[in-house]
Amino acid sequence: MKDTADFVHWFRSAAPYIHGFRGKTFVIAFGGELVADGDFVQLAHDVNLLNSLGVRLVLIHGVRPQVEARLNENGAAIRYVEGLRVTDDAALACVKEAAGTVRVEIEALLSLGLANTPMAGASIRVASGNFVTARPLGIRDGVDLLHTGEVRKIDAAAIRRRLDQHDIVLLSPIGYSPTGEIFNLSLEDVATQAAVELAADKLIFLMDTEGVPDKARTIHNTLTVNEARQVLDKSRKLPEDVSYYLPCAITACTGGVKRAHLISRHRDGALLSELFTREGVGTLITPAPLETLRAATIDDVGGILGLIEPLEREGILVRRSRERLEMEIDRFLVLESDGVIAGCAALYPFPEELAAELACLAVSAEFRGRGFGDLLLAGAEQRGKKAGFKRLFVLTTRTEQWFEERGFIDSSPDQLPHGKQALYNYKRRSKVLEKAI
Repeated sequence: MKDTADFVHWFRSAAPYIHGFRGKTFVIAFGGELVADGDFVQLAHDVNLLNSLGVRLVLIHGVRPQVEARLNENGAAIRYVEGLRVTDDAALACVKEAAGTVRVEIEALLSLGLANTPMAGASIRVASGNFVTARPLGIRDGVDLLHTGEVRKIDAAAIRRRLDQHDIVLLSPIGYSPTGEIFNLSLEDVATQAAVELAADKLIFLMDTEGVPDKARTIHNTLTVNEARQVLDKSRKLPEDVSYYLPCAITACTGGVKRAHLISRHRDGALLSELFTREGVGTLITPAPLETLRAATIDDVGGILGLIEPLEREGILVRRSRERLEMEIDRFLVLESDGVIAGCAALYPFPEELAAELACLAVSAEFRGRGFGDLLLAGAEQRGKKAGFKRLFVLTTRTEQWFEERGFIDSSPDQLPHGKQALYNYKRRSKVLEKAI
């Protein structure tokens, strides 16, 4: 019964994402290791689910392990410069062979439709083609990289036409020149440029590491572009795949991509866990902070009610009707996190005493422990100062210590503004605290 209840709770909490993702464009990039290790089957199940929910998908695969295996079989030299393969004629032949083989394997796995599997009833069409125009990288550190190239152009219009027809577009790390030359490209270059040219809503890298580690070796849950740059500047020992993909995530987000995700390819279901849960399982990179503190509008009434009703039932907050909330909505601030109302606070003025009451401070249980209460308090103080108030006061029955830790001191009902004294509920016996601002 508990497992069923947990599933129902999760499914309901995922509903906003399901609605929000429909019609959005996701670019998902993964190395050839995912195919070589036999793990693409699980990813295919998740890709099928996203496709069925109306997400427009572009997949980019790598071929490095497959190329290495062919070069070793042929006894050919393997050379790299700055992490880029020196692609001579022998290596290019292996790249072409590997890319064709991997692409066919992926298409086959996306074509599965067996009964009693996650692919049952699936009808996925995969589109591949010469969508990528490339040019040679030339000479690096005195070494000619030969047939190794970089993306010159992505035919975004052609890709969009395929996506409009509900196809999944599959890109290989190969590009073509107008003169018919073939170039070996890096997976991350193709993925980044495709995401930027398509103005993708998400760029997702599946990699060996769980995400971007911090100094304590735990994983950063969220980074802004500026924070991600600081990580690159200050960290000398980032995992190799992070050092490749994090700069690409930064480039994508500064180029118009709304979100970039770095997640582990080894965790089964990591893609769904990252996309459909609030906390995710990897590192999310955003152009700007996810949290926005702003004045509430009438459209926020439903979200505010969802926050405060559980606290009203527990007796922590005084009950407010929807009608009253609508009438007083201009008193409220809301903290929005990635489009969701995560917290709220209200400021009721008593101008004759140059005071204001801080009321209805609430943070959703899903967002607690992230400092959102402090952000709301700071926003309320700033609003109060701007209005010319000299002190804030708060009435509370259970959170006295939290406010004291933030500079509030004990007061008493007879120190309240006269208008508030007349409304004080002696049966509730709320503690009165105040703070100079």
